[in-house]
Amino acid sequence: MVDIASVIRSKNSGPFEMTLDIVFKTKRAYDEVKASKAISAGVISRLYGIEKGVPIEVRSFDPAFAIKVTFPRRIASGSLGDTDIYGAQQHAPLLTLEIDGVSAFDPSASPHS
Repeated sequence: MVDIASVIRSKNSGPFEMTLDIVFKTKRAYDEVKASKAISAGVISRLYGIEKGVPIEVRSFDPAFAIKVTFPRRIASGSLGDTDIYGAQQHAPLLTLEIDGVSAFDPSASPHS
């Protein structure tokens, strides 16, 4: 993932939800990942240990070559037991996600190609 995305981050989406943002380096990489459905509710569920039936929303945002994922936090932000009040440390599982068949970043290529 780190080879094809320029931004991989997590943050709160209110006190009860977490959002993951993935912004791809090129339109081509974004289009390939989007078409492959390699970032799906099932993949996110597996990476984050989310139980079956918990709603996970995966949205594509074409103008930014981005995919946004939102799911409920296990513990509300700021509650007893919360270790990441801002949700900013939850993107790590995405860093090692390998997506087969997606073109790696070519620094000589235009970001729009």
